[in-house]
Amino acid sequence: MPRVKRSTKRSDRRKKILKRASGYFLTKSKLYQAAQEAVERGLMFAYTGRKQKKRQFRALWIVRINAACRLNGLSYSTFINGLKLAGNQLDRKVLADIAANDAAGFTTLVAQAKSALGDRPNARKDKPAKRAQDAKDAKAAKHAAA
Repeated sequence: MPRVKRSTKRSDRRKKILKRASGYFLTKSKLYQAAQEAVERGLMFAYTGRKQKKRQFRALWIVRINAACRLNGLSYSTFINGLKLAGNQLDRKVLADIAANDAAGFTTLVAQAKSALGDRPNARKDKPAKRAQDAKDAKAAKHAAA
C-alpha cells in the first residue's frame, strides 16, 4: 500500500479555513485549530442569523402596518381579518410598503377591509358576552335534566 502524506489536500483545506478566519482576532486568524473553531462557530451564528432575519423583517412589517391602521381607525388584527374576508391576498411585505409609501392606497385597503367586516369591526367584544350566555344555558340545561 502506498504511503500518503496528503500534501496538497491538507494544505488546501487549511488555507480555506484560515482565509475564512482572516478578520478574526489574534490566534483565531493565525493558528489552524483556533481558526477552525472560530469559523465553525461563526458559521453557526450565520445560519441562525439567516433564520432570525426573516422573523425580524416580518415583525417590522407588522409594526408598520399597525401604525398605518391606527391612523385610519383600525387595529392590525381587525385590518388583516377584514382583508382576508374581502379576499385580498396581499402579503405583509407589500402591505408595509404601501403603508409607508402610499397613504391614499392604504386608506382604500382599510376601506375595503371595513366594508368586508360590515357592521362588526370590533367582533372581539361580542365573544365574552356570548360565552357567558352559553355557560348560563348549559347550567340551565343541566339543572333541567336533573
